[in-house]
Amino acid sequence: MTTANFTNIGAGTIGPSSASAACTSQIELTLSCQNLLNCDVMSKSDPFCIVQMREPWQSNYFEVGRTEMIDDNLNPEWVKKFIVNYNFETIQKIRFEVWDKDVSGGDDFLGEYETTAAEIVSFNGRQFRGKLKNKRSSNAGHIVIVTEEVSSCKEIVQMAFRSKNLARTCFLFRNDPFLVFSRSNEDGSFSVVLKSEVVKSTQNAQWKPMTIKGRTLCNGDNDRTIKIDCYDSRSDGDHKLIGTCQTSLRTLKMGVGEDNQYRLRKNPKSKEHTGLLELINITVTEEVSFLDYIRGGTQMHFAVAIDFTASNGSPMDPQSLHFMSSEPNSYELALRSVGEIVQSYDSSQLYPAFGFGAKLPPTGNVSHQFPLNNNPSHPFCINIQEIMNHYRNTLSRVQLFGPTNFAPVILNTVEIARQYQDGKHYFVLLIITDGIISDMHATIRAIIHAAKLPISIIIVGVGNADFSAMDELDGDDTRLNLDGVYAERDIVQFVPLNRFLAQRGSFVRSQADLAKAVLAEIPDQMTGFMNSKGYKPQPVPITEGVPSAPMG
Repeated sequence: MTTANFTNIGAGTIGPSSASAACTSQIELTLSCQNLLNCDVMSKSDPFCIVQMREPWQSNYFEVGRTEMIDDNLNPEWVKKFIVNYNFETIQKIRFEVWDKDVSGGDDFLGEYETTAAEIVSFNGRQFRGKLKNKRSSNAGHIVIVTEEVSSCKEIVQMAFRSKNLARTCFLFRNDPFLVFSRSNEDGSFSVVLKSEVVKSTQNAQWKPMTIKGRTLCNGDNDRTIKIDCYDSRSDGDHKLIGTCQTSLRTLKMGVGEDNQYRLRKNPKSKEHTGLLELINITVTEEVSFLDYIRGGTQMHFAVAIDFTASNGSPMDPQSLHFMSSEPNSYELALRSVGEIVQSYDSSQLYPAFGFGAKLPPTGNVSHQFPLNNNPSHPFCINIQEIMNHYRNTLSRVQLFGPTNFAPVILNTVEIARQYQDGKHYFVLLIITDGIISDMHATIRAIIHAAKLPISIIIVGVGNADFSAMDELDGDDTRLNLDGVYAERDIVQFVPLNRFLAQRGSFVRSQADLAKAVLAEIPDQMTGFMNSKGYKPQPVPITEGVPSAPMG
C-alpha cells in the first residue's frame, strides 16, 4: 500500500505532486536508527519504521509505506528502500515514526522525526541524522537517512553462495549462518541492501538463490564496493559476526571460479581466516518493463464494482455517500477520476460495470453482483459517462441493503481470467466501497485464488469509515494468508479517496496524484505475474480480436 509520492523500491515509483510539477530527480531513501528506546522487558525492541508524507494542500499526514520489522535490535538497519520524486519547487513534508512491534497487538511508540525532502537532499553529506522525539524520554535515539539519486540501470542479478569451514562463534554449538550484503556510500559508510535466509546448524551452508535489482545492489555502478558479512544468528538479536569480505558487481559477473572465492576475516586488517565464501551461480538479465508488454500487444481489461449497501446512507440523505444532487457524490468522484485514468489502457473500450449489496426489483432479492445496465448477458459500458448514467439509474431503482460481500465479484473475475492465461491479457478489477466489509474470510480466499491468475484488484475507499480491513487485504508488508495458505503475490492496491479531495470535498484536488496512487502497483504486479509464468513480451504487437466478453 504505497501511495502518494513514495513507494518501496520493488513496486515502481510514483510521480510528482501535481500535473504541472516537474520531477527534478528520483531519490532513494535508506533508513536505519541508532540507540532506540527499549520497550521490552526480557529482550530488546523489535523496531519498524512508518514513512508518512503531507503535501502543502493536505491537512493530515498519510502513510505511504513501512519497513520490515527487525527482531531484538536497538540499532536497526532496514533493507526496504523508498523512492521519492524530489521536486525542487514543492514542499514535501516527511515524517518517520519508529515503533516496537508487539505480538499482543499494541505496538509501542519509540519516536518520530519530521522534516522535508528538501532538507534531506540539501544536507551536506550522504547520511542525514535526525533526533527522534518521544514525550516519555528526552533520549529516544536517532534516525539515519541515506539518500542517493536513482540510476536507470535495468539489470536483475540472481546469485547463490555457499560457505566452507566457518569458524564457530560458540564452542558447544554449530553456527546458524546468514549473509548481509551492503553497498558503499560516498562517505565510506555502508547501507544494507539484501539479507539471505538463516541456514540452521552448519559450518558449510548453502543459501537459496537471491534476486536483487542492479540499481539496488550498486546503483548501476559495476565497480562500487559491495560488502558481504556472514553472521551467526542469535534468537536475542545479538548476531555474532563470523567474517566479512568485499567484492563488486564487475567481479561477481566473472562467475564461478577463483575470482569469486572469498576468505572471510573478522576485520580487513586481520590475518586470521574465519571461513570461505564461494559464489556458486550468478545470472544477470535485463529487467522487462510494463511498457514492453503493453507495446508488445498485452491487453488490459478493466471492470468496475460499486458498493450499494445500506451503510452508505440513503441517496436522499445529504450525508450519504450516494446522495444525488447537482454536485457529484463520492462514488461519482471516484468513478470519474479513476475511470478517466484507466480507460486509456483498455483497448477493448468495453467496461463491465456491476453493483453489489442491493435488493433488486421486482423480487426484492439481495444480489452481490448485478449489472448496472440491467443486462446480464452484456454488462458492458462503452465509456465512463455511460457507467455514470447507469449508476444514477441504478440508485433510483434498487434498495440499498447488504451485507458488503466482495468475494462474488472477485470470483467472477477469477473465472474469466482463468480462460486467458496466455500472457496476452491482464485483468484489473476496480471496487469502490465505503469500507465496511462483511465476508473477510471469503474475500481473502478469493484473493488468494486470484493471485495465481493475471489479475490485479484496486479498492478505492470513499467516506471516513475505518479502512483497517482494507489495509489487511493490501499485502505490501505481510503476505495475505488464510489458514496457512498464502497468496502467491500481492495483487491488491487500496487507495482512500479522501486523501485527494479538496477541503469542501466536491472535486479531486490532485488528479495526477490520484492517478499515480491508483495505478502505482499495477505495472509491477503485471510484470511480476508474467515473469513468474515465463511469459515474454512480444517484439511486435499481435493483431487479434478482443474477446467478445472478456469480463462478463
